[in-house]
Order: sequence, then C-alpha cells, then structure tokens
Amino acid sequence: MPAALVVQIRRLLADHADPEKAEGMRRYMKSAMPYRGVQTPLRRRICRDVFRAHPIRSKRQWERAVLDLWRDAEFREERYAALGLLGDKQYASFRTLDTLPLLEELVVTGAWWDYVDSIAPRLRELLEKHPAAMGVQMRAWSRDPDKWKRRSAIICQLNRKQETDIDLLFECIAANFEDPDFFIRKGIGWALRTLAWTDLGAVESFVARNSERLSPLSRREALKNAARIRRAGQP
Repeated sequence: MPAALVVQIRRLLADHADPEKAEGMRRYMKSAMPYRGVQTPLRRRICRDVFRAHPIRSKRQWERAVLDLWRDAEFREERYAALGLLGDKQYASFRTLDTLPLLEELVVTGAWWDYVDSIAPRLRELLEKHPAAMGVQMRAWSRDPDKWKRRSAIICQLNRKQETDIDLLFECIAANFEDPDFFIRKGIGWALRTLAWTDLGAVESFVARNSERLSPLSRREALKNAARIRRAGQP
C-alpha cells in the first residue's frame, strides 16, 4: 500500500540519520528544510528496497504516494525519495501527459536547482512521448513568471542528442535572453553545451547570431567544450 511505503521510507531515513553530516548537507544546498544526513548512495538503496517491497498498483495511488512524501516532508531526503518514486522505472507507464500538473507542482513548490534538475528528465520523457503537446507546454513554461518553470523548459531536452527539437530549445532560450538570474543563464549555457556534443555548428551559429543578447556566462558555458569536440572529430 502507498501509505506503508511512505511510512517505511520515513522510518528508514530516520533510522540512518547522521546529524553531523546533516548540517553540512544543509549548508551546501543552502536549504531552509533540514536534512537527515543520509547520503545519496544509502538513500537510493533504501528507496530501491522499499519501492520493491511495496509495489503500487494504480496511477492514482502512485501520484498520492509521491505527493504525500513531497508535501508532508520535514527533511529534504523525503523529497528526494518522492522524486525517486516519481522516476522509478516500474512506473513508467503511469507517466503520461496528464502527469504534467504533478510535475508543475513539484517544480514550483521545490523552487531550487537540485529538485528542478531531477524533474527535468521526466519532462524530457513526456516530450518524447507527446512531442506536439509538450512543445506547446514548454514554450508556455519558457515565458512563465516562475523562473524554475522557465529553467525547466530550457533544460528539459538535455541528452536528447540527435532527437533534440532544436527549434523548441532555441525558442525557450530566446524567451529568457533578458533574464539576469544566475540559474536561468547557467541553464541556457548547460543546454547549449550539451547540444554542442551533437551539433556544434548549430550551437556556434546560435551563439554568433545572439552574441549581444546572451549573457557572458551563457556564451562561455555554451562553447566550453568546442575545442575538445573538434579534436574528437565532429565536423
């Protein structure tokens, strides 16, 4: 049952708490929410074992468990567990277009880079399943007042390689040229730098056309690996 899964996750995280590590983790992430001090490899093992011991039979129950872990979290690891459940392979069939409102809630209420960057692969998954509908949604997100939705739209195609919808990516970036926020500018650079490994020419052309509008940070990040890519033999 989902309730048993949630209870077990919280109990095991509490059992493995390390207060000395917790404070350092909180400072590093600049988090208002405290940590238990459970480091990533152990947390992932805990989640993997609990998810397997408590399979969820319906999409509605899966969404409920994700939201219970997320909304009632008192420690950051509980929200990481929610994201782990969200992306667990055994629930791939539950992740359909109508999951987007759930992802939107997590992005907006999470409002920090570690959460948002972990949710981006789920957006990419939906984009691959529903390219037309998600293209419309990501264009809308790229112009949303919420900066974390805008960052999500910019980075949602990371590692799509040859499948990248370049027009969509460039439109999402262009909608944010004027934004001075570090996380937006870093996200733009990250998205372009990743695409450069597949299509350096497209990235260099885009940067050249928009050199006055892209921030120095975004330009620098976008072309960071250009010399390495050329040495590797990409035209």
